[in-house]
Amino acid sequence: MGEIEDGEADNITTDVQGQKCALVCECSAPESVSRKDNLPFLNAVLKNPVCKLYRFPTSDNKWMQIREQMSESILSFHIPKELISLQIKEDLCRNQELKELGELSPHWDNLRKNVLTHCDQMVNMYQDILTELSKETGSSFKSSSSKGEKTLEFVPINLHLQRMHVHSPHLKDALYDVITVGAPAAHFQGFKNGGLRKLLHRFEAERRNTGYQFIYYSPENTAKAKEVLSNINQLQPLIAAHADLLLNSASQHSPDSLKNSLKMLSEKTELFVHAFKDQLVRSALLALYTARPGGVLKKPPSPQSGTEESISQDPPLPVRRQDSIPHHSDYDEEEWDRVWASVGKSLNCIIAMVDKLIERESGGEGSSTSSKDVEKDSSPVDSIITHPKEDWYEQLYPLILTLKDCMGEVVNRAKQSLTFVLLQELAYSLPQCLMLTLRRDIVFSQALAGLVCGFIIKLHTSLYDPGFLEQLHTVGLIVQYEGLLSTYSEEIGMLEDMAVGISDLKKVAFKIIEATSNDVLPVITGRREHYVVEVKVPARVFESLPLQIKEGQLLHVHPVLFNVGINEQQTLAERFGDVSLQESINQENFELLKEYYTVFMEKMPPDYISHFQEQNDLKGLLENLHQNIQAKKRKNVEIMWLAATICRKLNGIRFTCCKSAKDRTSMSVTLEQCSILRDEHQLHKDFFIRALDCMRSRQTQGALNESDDPETGCLTDNKPTSRHFYPVALLLVSSHLLVVWLILSLALLLAKYQ
Repeated sequence: MGEIEDGEADNITTDVQGQKCALVCECSAPESVSRKDNLPFLNAVLKNPVCKLYRFPTSDNKWMQIREQMSESILSFHIPKELISLQIKEDLCRNQELKELGELSPHWDNLRKNVLTHCDQMVNMYQDILTELSKETGSSFKSSSSKGEKTLEFVPINLHLQRMHVHSPHLKDALYDVITVGAPAAHFQGFKNGGLRKLLHRFEAERRNTGYQFIYYSPENTAKAKEVLSNINQLQPLIAAHADLLLNSASQHSPDSLKNSLKMLSEKTELFVHAFKDQLVRSALLALYTARPGGVLKKPPSPQSGTEESISQDPPLPVRRQDSIPHHSDYDEEEWDRVWASVGKSLNCIIAMVDKLIERESGGEGSSTSSKDVEKDSSPVDSIITHPKEDWYEQLYPLILTLKDCMGEVVNRAKQSLTFVLLQELAYSLPQCLMLTLRRDIVFSQALAGLVCGFIIKLHTSLYDPGFLEQLHTVGLIVQYEGLLSTYSEEIGMLEDMAVGISDLKKVAFKIIEATSNDVLPVITGRREHYVVEVKVPARVFESLPLQIKEGQLLHVHPVLFNVGINEQQTLAERFGDVSLQESINQENFELLKEYYTVFMEKMPPDYISHFQEQNDLKGLLENLHQNIQAKKRKNVEIMWLAATICRKLNGIRFTCCKSAKDRTSMSVTLEQCSILRDEHQLHKDFFIRALDCMRSRQTQGALNESDDPETGCLTDNKPTSRHFYPVALLLVSSHLLVVWLILSLALLLAKYQ
């Protein structure tokens, strides 16, 4: 059926289901499949490639050439190490802020001490894991046999690139990439009590209804507190730096430089002031005031934000539960408004001063518009400008000093109050809260490693596609995960972990920067609520990118997960168990995919959209996908095929996941590859099954010894590292025969023991 290319490899034949099939052995030094991805960058990210070469007949009896390549990625370990380092820094900073809360009443002080003890233990655990990961050498991926090891729980399982390059006689060359990886899940933690989806829901319900002595803040308010704290930490040094630049421009007596410096200072200061407009800061200040020694509790109004309804609408709770923000008769609520507004007034004084200085310099008459707007608040300016010949620096310095002092006062109060909000979340349930954070970090780390790998590969194979680059910075990329987990036994917990981990990827944005050294590995910055991955590209490539990307615009991804269980355990789940988890996940993610499609159609140019619609009606595919999700058909693999097709049509990144990225993943990937050859490249219909058997045949990999199989824990540098070609006979057995087999087995067991 297929023939090996002359001179490429030794010809090996085997009998697959009674039919002769020409197979191809490995290429130890595979050539680049195209000039586009023949970059040093990819060589630094991917390693240990294994290639197969095929030739299959087309429907018009010509030949297509297929090059199949599988590679490991060193990002399997690099990304977790980067992420853990950031999380350690974040936790150490939080612990320090808790210590700097100041004097608290005995109740709150004891809670703080208890929280700090547990948090220090968690930091030590993260540091130990990072130390152990740094010792890992040799293999660049984690095999399935290691998925239960504690020191490797942040590392994804069997992360690989599976690439098919097709050279067709009628169509131009095409690349099809799929990232294969084990489902992101906390295997070492176990699934006795379920996965993250269930655990987080249960935790929040118990936290809302508990009688524990703490102040309840919703997850949205807690996330908001973390966001404001992060903005404070980022903006304060930026404002100070821009203020110093303004003084430097003043000392140089440069009007243009002074205007530019003032513009940057104004923008950052406005962002700073805007960060404190939320009602949460005001309510947190009141809560912290009552937690100081001598605080008197009068009444318990609920914490509110601009978007939340008051919790005080609920029935009254026992007095011993401090589930809402107390009120103190001596607390001056307007004091915060005065302190907060002083930053804006200080900025207005600086703007007025700069306007007057530039006006005097140019000799113009009348004042600028901005000077008029703030003249009422600019009495200090009028008192300072008494000698026109004075140095600009001397006239601006006292105003800059006032701005920094006001900003320092605001930062001090806001950081303490918002840290007190975070104390409530941690104080509720120790160590359960921290263990949930650990589990979420583990799952997210595995998911992020795969995402970064997929993004980098997609970027470097599409660098010369203007449409793709425009789509990248205009609407972002769709990232489609194909899940093959069953909704039975432990795999329910894995699916719950996976759903949360993939959803959390929405917190990730990418930024493309120019590589200035030989180190081209990505760098991660940010915090748990928002990470930025900086991807480095060579200088000549960076210069060819669109202006928006070169200026540092953040590039967003839109992850979606569609899961269809296909193994024998799913048969049991569908007949005797519950598949509602799978149904709800598919429905939720369909809505996300539909939202992306709507934005795509609205923002992308018409000529680009018409190109997509000529290939296939995306709207029709979406409607078909929705119908299949609503149909609730058993083992409806049509969902997977439709979701994958839509992803490819939208220039997305494709993932295929099962428990360990071996058997089910290999069956899915090889079926997808052969279906693409049939539908897109006119593979002869009589050779579809033979091509599928050939790709799945273990003998296509050469005669591998057991010691060379990566799943046994031993591998060498020149051997393949994960197998996507394993035949799984059980998947070919119908569900009805399987049920009959189970009934007969139970009958035999009963007869034996009787």
